[in-house]
Amino acid sequence: MQQSLEKGFTLGFLGAGQLARMSAIQAFRYGMQIASFSDRSETEPLECMTPSIYKGSFDDTDSMIDFANSCDVITLENEFIDSSVLFELRERTGTPIYPSPETFELIENKEIEKITFEDAGIPVTPSRIVRSPNDIESFANDHGWPVMLKSSKGGYDGYGNRTVKKAGDAQAAFDELGGSDGRDILAESFVDFTHELAVQVARSKNGDTVVYPCVETVQEDHICVAVKAPAQINPVLAKEAQRLAKLAVESINGVGIFAFEFFLTTDGQILLNETAPRPHNSGHYSIEGCITSQFENHVRAVTGLPLGATDLIKPSVVMINLLGTHKRTARVDFAEDAMKQHNGHLHIYGKSDSKPGRKMAHYTLLGDDQDELYEKAIKATLNIQI
Repeated sequence: MQQSLEKGFTLGFLGAGQLARMSAIQAFRYGMQIASFSDRSETEPLECMTPSIYKGSFDDTDSMIDFANSCDVITLENEFIDSSVLFELRERTGTPIYPSPETFELIENKEIEKITFEDAGIPVTPSRIVRSPNDIESFANDHGWPVMLKSSKGGYDGYGNRTVKKAGDAQAAFDELGGSDGRDILAESFVDFTHELAVQVARSKNGDTVVYPCVETVQEDHICVAVKAPAQINPVLAKEAQRLAKLAVESINGVGIFAFEFFLTTDGQILLNETAPRPHNSGHYSIEGCITSQFENHVRAVTGLPLGATDLIKPSVVMINLLGTHKRTARVDFAEDAMKQHNGHLHIYGKSDSKPGRKMAHYTLLGDDQDELYEKAIKATLNIQI
């Protein structure tokens, strides 16, 4: 079936960070124009790429109307918005939004997400909302210590997470996450696992679906510091993670790219931990590592274009996240070793300011032997200061 995009076709992003920026690069390849709506006062990575920048609040639909009317399709860069706002925005402007408000409503916070996927027959990490430190202790009595506490909405990269090792720590962690101020806090059982895994799935409006390889994510302090593709696990388990990811997208009638994070438990179970209705850090390796990147397939899916192949280009790909090392104006020092590597690719996000632990860039290396690649990538990026 032939697809057409008219001159001036505009794809809009709710959010203007590096995920929108890397998606926009792919949209420009197809002659699209880009608009973005940001709720942040600082200059964000996408803003240097388009003049169509709108500012306001994700809680104020009125401030989004001009943005929405300027777009042919709107998509998400983050999930820090309520489904009620997406419903109202679509109703008032008629602009399609993907993932749809109906889809987003099913996964808009961690509590709803768990219920949605458990109802679809997908194994998830045991969890429940806790309203007090006593509730945390009760949850631990059922599932054991330690307990992972998470903000039900808005947490990322370790922000909004606390590990509670004993009852005496529950009050402080609950307060730090805003539980005493009325924020919904989710308690999760601490899973004994051998690997943390991730799978991206792209799905179009007509239901066509492509699934990316199952990869391993390496975490430190709740922040992903590296990705290894493909995950070096039993192929049967890798296929099961891919099957569950595809089932999860279908269960919410998702359109766009979705990322699913799993635990491989010590007893060989695949448990769904979290999802993201957008491009995800665990899929950055796909820019050079796959025939069609997660960003390109996201753009294709939400604009009605055919989806592309997701095969790896080389037997192995590793991606290293480059985190901020200083609180300062953003700059990159000592990138020479990384840039000289054969099949090495450095991506700098263009953020205005750096701070310790903030994702500022990533580095991807392609080759044959994964262990050797990982060592090379670590060494090549060791002296990069951001």
